[in-house]
Amino acid sequence: MQPNTLLDAILDEAGISHAGLAAHVNQAGRARGLALRYEHTAVARWLKGQRPRGQVPDLICEVLATRLHRTVTLDDIGLGVPGDPSAAHTTSLSGFVERATALWRSDEQQRPHILGAPAVTGTPAVMPVWEWENPPEDVDVSRGGRHRVTPADIEMLRAARTHYEQMYRKAGGIATRTRIVGFLNAEAAPLLRGSYTDATGRQLHRATGGLVAVAGICAYDSDAHGLAQRYFHQALRLAKASGDRGLGAYVIALLVNQALFMREFRQAVAFAEAALRAAGKHITPALASDLYAMQAKAYAHLGDGTSALSCIRRAEQAAERIRRGYEPDETGYVQPGLVNVQVAEALLSLGELAAAGEHAAAAVDNPAHDRGRVHRLAMLSTIELRQGHADKAVATAVQMAEQARGMESQRLRDRLRAVREHLVRSGCAGTSEAAELIDGALRVPL
Repeated sequence: MQPNTLLDAILDEAGISHAGLAAHVNQAGRARGLALRYEHTAVARWLKGQRPRGQVPDLICEVLATRLHRTVTLDDIGLGVPGDPSAAHTTSLSGFVERATALWRSDEQQRPHILGAPAVTGTPAVMPVWEWENPPEDVDVSRGGRHRVTPADIEMLRAARTHYEQMYRKAGGIATRTRIVGFLNAEAAPLLRGSYTDATGRQLHRATGGLVAVAGICAYDSDAHGLAQRYFHQALRLAKASGDRGLGAYVIALLVNQALFMREFRQAVAFAEAALRAAGKHITPALASDLYAMQAKAYAHLGDGTSALSCIRRAEQAAERIRRGYEPDETGYVQPGLVNVQVAEALLSLGELAAAGEHAAAAVDNPAHDRGRVHRLAMLSTIELRQGHADKAVATAVQMAEQARGMESQRLRDRLRAVREHLVRSGCAGTSEAAELIDGALRVPL
């Protein structure tokens, strides 16, 4: 079940509590000869995605319309198409905007049913990717709103994406997420509801899509996987509205990375294939190299060494074609050495320790942003320990722990814990210093 963010947002707008809605629905039901006995717990279930039975959705609309002094439809409360998991994706672009901004609002208010929602699997997970890849396209994304969107507005959104991405790299997703979600609500939402031509609208949806993708990355880094997935699906829909295939392929790369984390390896392979196929000539060498490298990791986990090695070769060939200055801002994360660390992980899964060690060492030798450096050092330390080089592994782990200071990231904590566990289990001399440093970093609550 997907949380009903539209109902949550309209209840907030109406200033009505869960118990208040239940009482009003019971009262409206009595007027129709229905004996209803709903309590606040029922409303909580509806907000989590359960569909109310019988005439209750209509009664909710009636109650809210009276409260807000305007017509309220089933679509307005997220109950327009019963039993259709793709309903959120097949609505009009304006309907999508309302759903998207309702989610941002619920996230900013830290609603538990949004923050704790699990990631969807099966058809609901695949449909947004399929719909991005296939017709129909958005013929006209213009909109008539109260305020005209200007080029300066779009430039502000682009600058904000860069700002929050840099903050994420330095401070982690937990620290950054509240900031970027607040910005989406305060600045991006009014612009999406504003007035713009088709040409301006394409740029607006592209700029917003880039921001929403970073919000998804921050949610992923905070262990809110269902929320992260919904942000990625939103970014994909915004990419489609922008007409920028390259942006869509970048968002799919984020979904591939999440699929790898959730051990959905076949899905990771399929999504990467979809991005490479659908983006075609619009895909840049940096993005292609990352997609092939992640495919290699997925194949390695599946035990398909031949396919993994084939993808490694393609990743390395694409990486050689990267030209700085010719890549969009979004692919700036594909820095020298990133493919090396991805390949090292794939080779480690295949049991190719020597080759994995060479790639991990090469990754660490290349400059990287703060966050990327922690991941590279973690991978190198793990491989050094597996190779029996305990002294090197300890020294690398110490560097890693020091580099991670000041970052609020659940993913980096996972890496720190894994390295600590490997060191302690090895029982090698000198591991206590590294373990204490890591313990110090983990002691500070997020």
